[in-house]
Amino acid sequence: MHKSGFVNIIGNPNVGKSTLMNALVGERLSIITSKAQTTRHRIMGIVNGEDFQIVYSDTPGVLKPNYKLQESMMKFVTGALKDADIILYVTDTVEQIDKHSEFLEKVKLSGIPTIAVINKIDLTTPDKLEELVDKVQEILPDAEIVPVSAKNYFNIGGLFDLILKKLPEGPAFYPKDALTDKTMRFFASEIIREKIFLNYDKEIPYSVEIAVESYKEEPAIDRIRAVIYVTRDSQKGILIGHQGKMLKKVGTQARMELEEFLGKKVFLELFVKVNQDWKNNDRALRNFGYME
Repeated sequence: MHKSGFVNIIGNPNVGKSTLMNALVGERLSIITSKAQTTRHRIMGIVNGEDFQIVYSDTPGVLKPNYKLQESMMKFVTGALKDADIILYVTDTVEQIDKHSEFLEKVKLSGIPTIAVINKIDLTTPDKLEELVDKVQEILPDAEIVPVSAKNYFNIGGLFDLILKKLPEGPAFYPKDALTDKTMRFFASEIIREKIFLNYDKEIPYSVEIAVESYKEEPAIDRIRAVIYVTRDSQKGILIGHQGKMLKKVGTQARMELEEFLGKKVFLELFVKVNQDWKNNDRALRNFGYME
C-alpha cells in the first residue's frame, strides 16, 4: 500500500508557515524572515518514503489585496484550498486567530481534512495554550489540533505522523528523488530576495523583484546573472549603496548561500533596474511567474 497526497500550508502572514514547511521537508525551500509577506509564490517541497510521498505546499499569507501582485498571491492561496488532500491551517500563540474570519469559514466549509497547527508555543504558558486550543476548536470544530514550535523542531515528528495517518492511498505524483517542483533559477531569485529582506528596511524589500536573466551550469561552477527590479530611482540608489557596498554585501551573502545549497562554486552578477509599475503590470507579473 502506497500513500500520497498534497498537504497545503495556509494561514495569516508571519505565523511561521515557511519555517514549518522547511522543518517538515528538512530543506530550506521557503524564505524565512521576521517580516510579513515574504512568501509570494506557492512553493512545493516533496518528502518521499518507501511507501509514501507527501507534497507540501507553502503559500503566501492571507491578506486583502491592494494591487495586482497581491491579487495573484491570493490566487495561490485560494488554489491551495481547492487541490489539497490535507490542509495545515497555521496560527500561532501571538496573532488574533479570527483576523480573517471569512477565510476561516472557507477552510471550515471546504470538506478537506484539516489539521490546525498552533505554532510558537515556546512563546506562551500552558494555561494560555489550553485556552487557545479551545478557541481554535470552536472556530474549526472538525480540525485536529497540533501545538508545535517549528523554529525549535518541537512536535514536528508528531505532526508528521498525523499527516501520514491522514494521507490517502495512491501512487507517487513526482519522481521519488524529487525535492521540489521549482527550478534552480527560482531558488536563486528567492535567495537573493531573502538577502534583500534581511539587509534593508521599510518599503525596499516589498518593492523588489528578481529576474534571473541567465543561469549557466558548468562542471565546477554555476554562473548566474540576475536583475533586481525596484519601483523608484531613489530605491535603486539605496539598494546599491555608497560605492556599491550594499549591493556587494547582498551579492556575497546570496552567493555563499547558493554555494551551500548547490554544493559547488557560484559566480553571481547582480544589476539593479527601475520598473515603476511591475506590481500592477500584467506582463511583468507574468514574467515573474505570478500569472499564467
